[in-house]
Amino acid sequence: MDNIEALSPKPDEFVENKNSRHPKGLWVLFGTEMWERFNFYGMRALLTLFMVNSLLIKEADAAIIYGGFLALCYLTPLLGGFIADKYIGNRNAILIGGSLMAIGQFLLFISASTFSADLGSSKMIMWLALFVIIFGNGFFKPNISSMVGSLYPKQEKSKLDSAFTIFYMGINIGAFLGQFICPYVGDVKDAATGVRDIFAFKWGFLAASIAMVIGTVTFFILKNKYVVNPEGRPIGGLPKNNTSEDFEEGETQTAKFSGLSLGITGVLFVILFFAFRYLLVGELGFKAVEMGQMIKGIIYPFIYAAGISLAFLIMSSAENKIERQRIWVIYIVSFFIIFFWAAFEQAGSSLTFIADNQTDRSIFGWNMPPSMVQIFNGIFVVLLAVPFSLTWDKLRAKGREPVSPFKQAMGLALIALSYFIIAHNVKDLGNSGLLAIKWLMLLYFIQTCGELCLSPIGLSLVGKLAPKRFASLLYGVFFISNAAGYALAGSLGALIPATGDKFTKAKEIGVNLQDVLDKKVTLTTEQAAAFEKAQLPLHNPTFAGFEIHNLFEFFMVFVVLCGIAAVILAFLSPILKKMMHGVK
Repeated sequence: MDNIEALSPKPDEFVENKNSRHPKGLWVLFGTEMWERFNFYGMRALLTLFMVNSLLIKEADAAIIYGGFLALCYLTPLLGGFIADKYIGNRNAILIGGSLMAIGQFLLFISASTFSADLGSSKMIMWLALFVIIFGNGFFKPNISSMVGSLYPKQEKSKLDSAFTIFYMGINIGAFLGQFICPYVGDVKDAATGVRDIFAFKWGFLAASIAMVIGTVTFFILKNKYVVNPEGRPIGGLPKNNTSEDFEEGETQTAKFSGLSLGITGVLFVILFFAFRYLLVGELGFKAVEMGQMIKGIIYPFIYAAGISLAFLIMSSAENKIERQRIWVIYIVSFFIIFFWAAFEQAGSSLTFIADNQTDRSIFGWNMPPSMVQIFNGIFVVLLAVPFSLTWDKLRAKGREPVSPFKQAMGLALIALSYFIIAHNVKDLGNSGLLAIKWLMLLYFIQTCGELCLSPIGLSLVGKLAPKRFASLLYGVFFISNAAGYALAGSLGALIPATGDKFTKAKEIGVNLQDVLDKKVTLTTEQAAAFEKAQLPLHNPTFAGFEIHNLFEFFMVFVVLCGIAAVILAFLSPILKKMMHGVK
């Protein structure tokens, strides 16, 4: 569908929707998701800086926690999708999820208000807040996405790429607002001294909580009137109220898993959990008590094992070859998406630390807060979403539209290009040079183009290929690839080498940090204690046996990972097209 035609609807347009080629329910879901993303991305912009500056958590640990938090946010949709499909329906799941996220953000507000009086209690409240947000997101995320596809009649599923691109624009309008307003009120530095006000983070978290309340109330008020199928019946209600009209012809209406499949899934999960645990932390037992190791050794293996074992369980319920191959396409694409998100989600950790410590953020005399630099992604999505949607529509009309997996390969190639450019611009910075903010702006522009080739297309692909009886559950599987990517993002983000501010802090202690990293000097007991207090590294990070000495080598890790993934997925695209069996 060409979106330009929405300005002059045809006579055969939906009866309940005279003024738009897209049903009005899309705009209700658009608005609800917009406020939810305001809440999530606004909080995300501040989270690692709050942990490092107010809660005194090391940068490497903050990156690990951040990756684990995001990963769990995209793991719990498996649970939320299952509960919605089986028991409570999409609508109730969205209301529960929105309420939990609003509560979680308010708990972060409390944590950011009390850390100076009781640091230990403030950290505990932060952990509680993050877990409440994680479960809220689990109920919200898969269910609002799966409702978009239900708005359209079966013969118009080809419109879903455009619909999800528009829906994705709503996501990023919210992200833009959240990444502007929350840092504006929450990431504040003294104009004269440049010292950060560590007590201001609470206002950003409060703004995020208010946004989530607005989104939840909006959905509650408008859902019955507009969130309906083409025949005018409400969608997303209790599963027991579904009729045969809600399913494809001949499709089973209830997901059924045998006792044998459930048992094998459980055993597979346990085996994979300990296998991934051993690979990540080098132990099968639970001796490690250090925060970063606990997250890498428990949360990350749980995510990877859950994704693979659940994928097996769903496949065991596939009823025929076509259905099985379509599900395999979702799985294969989901695997490659891991590498995209591992690179893309450096925005909230390593790229934020670089923006804070080694970037000239001056724009026309205004010094942009480091947590706000992420805003460029939201701005570019809002500007580019409709042009991308129109491009896909025009290519489709000419019969030249790339198949969805190839679009996603393009996204991976673009993110590899973005890091290749930034790597060469940090190559000669040294320990005291500052990166011009224009290069981060260019990075976010290219990454946004890659995101629009990959993320909304992936959402659309699941909507087209997933059997109705476990559509939300398969959205959960798709989101678990995001979870795995975020977990990998946390591990990779912790590899960031020492930036300029670390060398300055070491110099104040009376030590040349480069000599320490090169193992040319041995610290005294007093110097080692000072290093620990200042959160300074004692050695360079390593990845796959290679030592990372500088930012150039750090960014090239993402170039290699995403570049290889892009090439392989591009070569697989013709095969995946056949496995989709006519789905465009």
